[in-house]
Amino acid sequence: MEMKRVLLKLSGEALAGEKKTGFDEATVKEVARQVKMSVDAGVQVGIVIGGGNFWRGRSSNAIDRTKADQIGMLATVMNCIYVSEIFRSAGMKTQVMTPFAVGAMTELFSKDKAMKCLEEGMVVFFAGGTGHPYFSTDTGVALRAIEMEADCILLAKAIDGVYDSDPKVNPNAKKYDTITIQEVIDKQLAVIDLTASMMCMENKMPMAVFSLNEKDGIANAMQGKINGTVVTA
Repeated sequence: MEMKRVLLKLSGEALAGEKKTGFDEATVKEVARQVKMSVDAGVQVGIVIGGGNFWRGRSSNAIDRTKADQIGMLATVMNCIYVSEIFRSAGMKTQVMTPFAVGAMTELFSKDKAMKCLEEGMVVFFAGGTGHPYFSTDTGVALRAIEMEADCILLAKAIDGVYDSDPKVNPNAKKYDTITIQEVIDKQLAVIDLTASMMCMENKMPMAVFSLNEKDGIANAMQGKINGTVVTA
């Protein structure tokens, strides 16, 4: 699978490392090292980061779902600003874009501006999800990948691929090397949420699922070497 332009999805929890909350700088520096290898090789990279290291959705009925989702959107903005700075210290040029104004801290998203940044070799962080409640960062990465005409969505997860059942629960769980998005939806394998899965299927956007903890896993995936599961459209 040739990769000229990719959208990398990182979970907020993954960036928190063992602490599970906030940031683990060593983890983020390792992600930056691997992404720089790919950027230096000419791959155009967009990044979406979840907000789970700060906020896991509505924690109680005392909070309205819309407000809870807005807190989550801001968590992703904080994550993108932080990771963008670590990337800059590693020698990359970056741009953080949001679908809503965040003062002078981010650039308002437009496809034309984002494409120009990517073509100039900048790493573009798509923060703030879709800008609307009831949509996850899964939907955010699917939307941006389709808009940016990416070759693939790369999902760096705590697990090393897609399994037919939860390997933590079932020691005999079988890992797929390749699977179609239709099968993922039919078998409810929860690679990404249903809305995002349907968007990828309708727009023929493939995905690759691999372990964030595998040595050079991100760098390999960006070179088209997937040591996980390829989800075909």
